[in-house]
Amino acid sequence: MLLVRGQKVLLDSDLAELYGVGTKVLNQAVQRNLDRFPDDFMFQLNTKEHEALLRSQVVTSNSEEESRLKSQTVTSNARRGGRRTLPYAFTEQGIAMLSSVLRTPRAIAVNIEIMRTFVRLRQMIASHADLARKLSQLEKKYDAQFKAIFEAIRELMTPVEEDDVPAKEMGFHTALNGKPSKK
Repeated sequence: MLLVRGQKVLLDSDLAELYGVGTKVLNQAVQRNLDRFPDDFMFQLNTKEHEALLRSQVVTSNSEEESRLKSQTVTSNARRGGRRTLPYAFTEQGIAMLSSVLRTPRAIAVNIEIMRTFVRLRQMIASHADLARKLSQLEKKYDAQFKAIFEAIRELMTPVEEDDVPAKEMGFHTALNGKPSKK
């Protein structure tokens, strides 16, 4: 995962490998379905971004990886192979859309799992809404003696944000100047 233009993305060559196709095949499928890939799904790196990305990868790579990356540069000699175009970067939504335009078994399996995940998510949301509705009906039915119980249940149903959770003390506490240690 890379951070480009403030977005987490994967490059076309990495996705091609994950989906079991060549980069050229992946980009051809995208070009045939460009209307499915708006700017927030996919964008092409500019030369400056591409060079910066290569520099950062070459610094931390071994010599074999470095030569592979250098052969992929846009400026490389066409006779030696490698990239002749700038890479495309895909956001999370673009990666999901890719699974619907590629025809490999892996892409089909990914697409099916994405659809199943959306269905499970919708069921969870509906279940939570249904529970809240039933709780409201029970509150109306019973008198004030159960009000505290209903309030406690509602509080349990409210999602907790990390900022709301007090930080626990860590480490050892020792007695200083004869004062007892905190526990």
